[in-house]
Amino acid sequence: MHHHKLFSDKSELYKTARPTYPPELYKCLSSLAPSNKLAWDCACGSGQAAIGLAKLFSSVYATDISAEQIKAAKAHPNIHYQVRPAEQCDLANESCDLVCVAQALHWFNLDDFWPEVLRVLKLKGIFSAWGYNWPVLDGDLAQIFNELILGPIETYWAPQNKLLWDHFKDIDFPFGTIQVSKPTMEAIWDLNEFFNFIHTFSAVRRCIDGMGGEFMERAYRKAKEVWKIPQEKRVIAFDFVLYVGCKKAW
Repeated sequence: MHHHKLFSDKSELYKTARPTYPPELYKCLSSLAPSNKLAWDCACGSGQAAIGLAKLFSSVYATDISAEQIKAAKAHPNIHYQVRPAEQCDLANESCDLVCVAQALHWFNLDDFWPEVLRVLKLKGIFSAWGYNWPVLDGDLAQIFNELILGPIETYWAPQNKLLWDHFKDIDFPFGTIQVSKPTMEAIWDLNEFFNFIHTFSAVRRCIDGMGGEFMERAYRKAKEVWKIPQEKRVIAFDFVLYVGCKKAW
């Protein structure tokens, strides 16, 4: 099976091929927030987190720098979408109960972003950033993934990804850190769905542009031998990264 048959158009693919964040995450954040009136989902992409938050917050302000992503985002009566950079938004001072960033914090100019978050958050308002890294695999599948996928694409990652790989440990958060129990993030996928997901990695697409898709086809063939029945669904867990903090009175 050739890679171009396996994978559809990029923004559509991103919407369908990415795993979803655990619903208990939104419940946890809504219970910590001073009230459930207003949440800002910053760099909302196609609106996955915004939709989750809209079930619990009466109003969700969702921004993304990409007009294409906003256009593709799921409409919801509680969500107000806007094309904006992360570092500036239209919200009033101290109006926000929760500000969250899913899978995007490592791309921001944090020196400009933090003052904006602190401006819009209420006192004791909650800030949360989360993301995920590799699927947690075992045995032969882990070896195929590490050697035939992560190996070839290694030099194609943007350096910002390291912040997420390191679980945000090098980010200086200007909040009072809150310890929460980290939910498990899982997807239930067959072999093609798993490879569609791998194809959404920016480094995979850059590597294909750089040297062709042969490495993906090879990995797919090997994975198929291990998976045995390609249509069979498997539970795949992820290395989930989560930070939660609270705006303090300095």
